[in-house]
Amino acid sequence: MSTIVEALDEPGIVASENATAVVWKLAWPAVVLNSLQVVNQLLDRGFIGHLTNTDALTAHGGAINVMFLMFSLAVAVSTGATALVSRAYGAGNPSEYRLASRQCIRIAIIGGFLIAGFTGLIASFVARTVLPAHDHDAIHLMTRFVLVYATSLPAIYVIQTLAGSLRGIGDTKSPMYISGFQILVHMTLNCLLVFPTHKVGLLGGLINFTLPGADMGLIGAGTALSVSAWMSGIIYLFFVARTPLGSLWGFHLPEFHWVVRILRIALPAALMATLRVLSLTVFTIVLAMVPDGSTAIGAMSTGFAIESVMFMPSFGLSVAAGALVGQSLGMQRPDRAEKLGWIASHYGALVTLSLAGPIFLLAPTIAGALLGDKPAMIAQTITLLRYLCVTETLFAYAMVVFGAMQGAGDTVRPMWVSLFALWGVRVPLAFFLALPTGYHIFPWLAMPVGLGWGARGAWTSMALTQGLQGVFALILFKQGGWKTKKV
Repeated sequence: MSTIVEALDEPGIVASENATAVVWKLAWPAVVLNSLQVVNQLLDRGFIGHLTNTDALTAHGGAINVMFLMFSLAVAVSTGATALVSRAYGAGNPSEYRLASRQCIRIAIIGGFLIAGFTGLIASFVARTVLPAHDHDAIHLMTRFVLVYATSLPAIYVIQTLAGSLRGIGDTKSPMYISGFQILVHMTLNCLLVFPTHKVGLLGGLINFTLPGADMGLIGAGTALSVSAWMSGIIYLFFVARTPLGSLWGFHLPEFHWVVRILRIALPAALMATLRVLSLTVFTIVLAMVPDGSTAIGAMSTGFAIESVMFMPSFGLSVAAGALVGQSLGMQRPDRAEKLGWIASHYGALVTLSLAGPIFLLAPTIAGALLGDKPAMIAQTITLLRYLCVTETLFAYAMVVFGAMQGAGDTVRPMWVSLFALWGVRVPLAFFLALPTGYHIFPWLAMPVGLGWGARGAWTSMALTQGLQGVFALILFKQGGWKTKKV
């Protein structure tokens, strides 16, 4: 198992290290992993986008709210695992980081099953809330899809938590390989479950064969996701026993004082994720109120998948920054933590900038390839993408800087930034820009003033506020309060 800290035990070596090399040694597998996940998302949207039933895209667009929230809660537990394991690893305390990993996975398993049950209970309510009331078929389809998605959550919580613990000991390659296998299984099952049996021609018709299919549509996509997640989760449990983290078999309830330590880090991150997703839910409700709301919601799903091409490399650098900051603070080197955090964030912004330009120019081609013959939805997707491209570099800074701060165990300040940017600015601005003056949000509540820009107003609100998050993130990281965070 490769490790960065082993080569940095002596102060002289630490002082002379190549900071860029240190960052990329840990970051490149995470960047590759997240790039693979982007490909996975795009292919997934491609499968769904080419279904003849347009309700599938609308239903999937509404389901994004639930999927983002439940996945983000899993990432919150992963944040706690990375912070605690990396701090102990940097301090050279094997018994502490092994114990931290065991306690985190116990919480993840319990939380995964509880969240799965809760997701199933709210599926119908959320579908009726976020989708246009007249779109009965899409509401029914979204409810069924969310129920299937809920079955994947225990496995997703295991995957994210163990990946977080592995990052804490400097191993980002293993999650890359295991997730690569998961993506391969996911796409294979999509081919077999989403469409009916059909003929396939390759190399201009030189190779022809019949591909069997279950014709399950959107439900097939959800089933493929769930099965692949369970296979990956089981592999993680077997693999981790061969690492310095040790065997995790034999379930026990987590110890109370460890629950307190983990939740002190995870709860603010979970609350930030909840605020983010609830704001997206309200945002989706605003879209449902504009003309062609179903089209706009479907476009948002595809637009987010394409946008992930821009920010997923930064997400990988965020993962590396969190682990490196935690290890550095465990080594009693806050100066090293800050230096590595800044380098990771600058590279995140640079990579994002290099991707945003081509996506801005090629938005019509990319959207058309994913959505097929759906001109109205393609047009909305193009507008959303081009608005987001303008502020995506600042959003990349926010992503990496917040990852670095969370690696230090500081999850409270990022939470406050999200609260202000999303609820203090994005939600009210979306209402103001998207809806016209006098629009009745409820029978007893009309918009006192509004510009009535429709979906374009909502996209404007989203782009502006992701830039705002970047500005505040840079200010907080520069202030340095995260350096003294106790975990």
